[in-house]
This record gives sequence, structure tokens and C-alpha cells, in this order.
Amino acid sequence: QVQLVESGGGLVQAGGSLRLSCAASGRTFSSYTMGWFRQAPGKEREFVASITWIGGRTYYPDSVKGRFTISRDNAKNTVYLQMNSLKPEDTAVYYCAAQPRFRFGAPKAYEYDYWGQGTQVTVSS
Repeated sequence: QVQLVESGGGLVQAGGSLRLSCAASGRTFSSYTMGWFRQAPGKEREFVASITWIGGRTYYPDSVKGRFTISRDNAKNTVYLQMNSLKPEDTAVYYCAAQPRFRFGAPKAYEYDYWGQGTQVTVSS
């Protein structure tokens, strides 16, 4: 059973930074693709970043490119999302997701089989 546990959310002022963590357990993740999504109230779930466990290939939408960085620590089975230059519009619940296949990009939520419980990020203006 795959488990994903996010942490690191909180309240930050605009222009600030946060680092989210996603601790993964229950499988060997070497063939997985990991993603981060976010969902603001009244909006659809939005793709934020993805990374392939093998090779560490990353992919971002234009809305966060240059501000957010996804990375993984193989030894700790943990995926990170470093968020810099945060804006009020980045306010959302952030979810970690995993799919048991190597797929560069993978921006669609339906492609992912496993999800964490989410962590709230609030950016004040």
C-alpha cells in the first residue's frame, strides 16, 4: 500500500518561500513518477510540478516555472517542492501524487494512482 504524507505548508507573506515535503512509503519508487498539484477553493485541481524517480526529469507549467523547484531524495524516499517568490494566487491545498510508471511531464491528475492528504499553503499580500 503506497502512502504519501505531505508536510511543510503554512502561512507566508508574498515574496516569501516555503518547502513542502512528501514522504513516500510502501513501495520501491524507482520506476515511479511523482507530482505536485494544488487546489484552491472553488477551482479545479491544478498541476504544479512532476519528477521522474529515475533520472530526475522535471516538468513545470508556466505559472510556476522559475519560482518552484521539485526534487527527490532517493535515500529518504522523499519528494520536495521548493516554492520561492510566492504570490497570493499560490494559496491552495497542495497535494503530492504518485504513479507507478516512468512518464515525463504527466500534468493530468487522472494519470496518478496515489495521493496524499494535502497541506495548506496560504500566501498573504
